Amino acid sequence: MIGTAYAQAAGGGATGSEFLSLLPMIGIFVVFYFLLIRPQQKRAKEQKAMLGALEKGDEVVTAGGIVGKVTKLDENYVTLQVGGGSEIAFQRNAVTALLPKGSIKAM
Repeated sequence: MIGTAYAQAAGGGATGSEFLSLLPMIGIFVVFYFLLIRPQQKRAKEQKAMLGALEKGDEVVTAGGIVGKVTKLDENYVTLQVGGGSEIAFQRNAVTALLPKGSIKAM
């Protein structure tokens, strides 16, 4: 009752179709590069330049939100003077932003 089924050989595909199947993946990579990777590299470069340019007397904000004035600089650590003359030591990487001069007095 059931006849024998034979598989047909696949027809020869065009070689251009292989390239067209990779085109969406290439497009997605390009979009990711311009929307995610490139801006992140730029931001990291700016952060590294800011940390390298820190000087005594600069007013900064740490990753924890603490605002202070730089009193001592070391290769790996920064000491900040916070309210009341207290000094706190932080890793240099904890500094996230450099504030304009006089920002602490305005607070």
